[in-house]
Amino acid sequence: MTPTGAAPPGFDPRTHRVIAEQRWFDDFRLGERFPLPSRTMTEAIFLAFQAASGDNHPIHYDVEYCRARGLEALLAHGYLVAIQTVAGAGLFPHLVEDSLKAFLEQSSRFLHPVFVGDTLYPALEVNELSPGRTTGVVGLRSTVHNQKGVLVLEGQHRYLLRRSAHAAAHLSTAPGSHSDSAGT
Repeated sequence: MTPTGAAPPGFDPRTHRVIAEQRWFDDFRLGERFPLPSRTMTEAIFLAFQAASGDNHPIHYDVEYCRARGLEALLAHGYLVAIQTVAGAGLFPHLVEDSLKAFLEQSSRFLHPVFVGDTLYPALEVNELSPGRTTGVVGLRSTVHNQKGVLVLEGQHRYLLRRSAHAAAHLSTAPGSHSDSAGT
């Protein structure tokens, strides 16, 4: 810092990134995986989610209620399991800071129960690449496995990314090129 508190010459906050090299739609490949951090579901996590969501159903915080219904422990909120797949927990959003236009949609299917004490292992995998003229849709299959290897959630995220200037320019000069519904 300079005596006035200004940033030293040569520092540019726009270049202060977790991942320096940015990626564009055309840089992704089908099957590319983005593992996300694992997390053990604790009563504290359940309580924090209950407070944030307003979901006060006793199946999430009353052990005796759960036992009376044949459950082995407190049951995780479905959305608590789904948010383990949030792309922001991993590297994907840092790779697309310059190319991301929109988070289009998210879906989830809950396949098996998650209980307090379970450790979850989420991941995202590129399973869709739908190019447009200047943008493209990247689809990411979301999965969450528990500590026993059981797939407890699967779903889909879709993101609209810009194509690189080089790819967009090449396509716009190609014979028969035209705009389509996936891009502008």
